[in-house]
Amino acid sequence: MINYGFYKELNVSFGEILKQLPEKVKDQGFGIVSQIDMKEKFKEKLGIEFKEYTILGLCDPASAIKSIQTEQSIGLMLPCNMVVFEKDDKTVVSIIKPTIAMSMIENEKLESISRKVEERLKKIFDSIE
Repeated sequence: MINYGFYKELNVSFGEILKQLPEKVKDQGFGIVSQIDMKEKFKEKLGIEFKEYTILGLCDPASAIKSIQTEQSIGLMLPCNMVVFEKDDKTVVSIIKPTIAMSMIENEKLESISRKVEERLKKIFDSIE
């Protein structure tokens, strides 16, 4: 397992997980601001076949503006990333832990924001079945 994100393997198809996500993300006040299909990119740019692997950028605008107002360069760490990929006969879902990602930045106000964001990301994570 990983210590920098929430991680689980599910017996649900890759496509079904991706279909669930917009509503589950929205339920916690986030939106999907980016979606990168790595299988497609690797095929296009490298000419290789790869498993299903999608990177999603999740953003809560209210938390993002607070973070940027607290630490202007924090955009380097935004948005909160989630990955969905195939592993053997399962689908993996993993979401970054903002408290870990932000731990390198010494700013107490940012720590508070990242804890609150992480709590909501965990709710998204727990709702995916």
